[in-house]
Amino acid sequence: MALYKHILVALDLGEESAVVLEKARQIAEQSEARLTLVHVIEPLSLSYGNDIPLDLTSLLDEIVQQAKDRVAQLAEDFSVHVDKKDRCVIYGRPEREVHRMAEESDVDLIVVGSHGRHGLSLVLGSTSTSILHGACCDVLAVRVGKPSRPAEPASDAE
Repeated sequence: MALYKHILVALDLGEESAVVLEKARQIAEQSEARLTLVHVIEPLSLSYGNDIPLDLTSLLDEIVQQAKDRVAQLAEDFSVHVDKKDRCVIYGRPEREVHRMAEESDVDLIVVGSHGRHGLSLVLGSTSTSILHGACCDVLAVRVGKPSRPAEPASDAE
């Protein structure tokens, strides 16, 4: 019996996305699970006042296309079989959109990156924390980046 059937991988498309995707790929392989990749583009908030008309359509289109290209490249680089319909780039608040996708697609595991910062309030990044607390299924926070460690005390003995 497979542990998971459908895994949703939330990617921020930074350099560390590769670590998150590799972990998800390993779990999917062991469970013979379907993988869905998602990147959520957060709303742009620019305020120039009411007197200046501003059309961000072309900028948003370019951002979306670059994100789609990056998601496709990550899937290729890791030889991850993900159907094109399961490579999603959407617009909105990451935690809301990841939760919505998980519920609508019968996802039973969400995989997301986390910077292991010190202190209880910094255990997970704000997006990771939001995904964890509202999820309808299991969430795996994959530790990415170098953990920050306190500096070693200097030794006087030489």
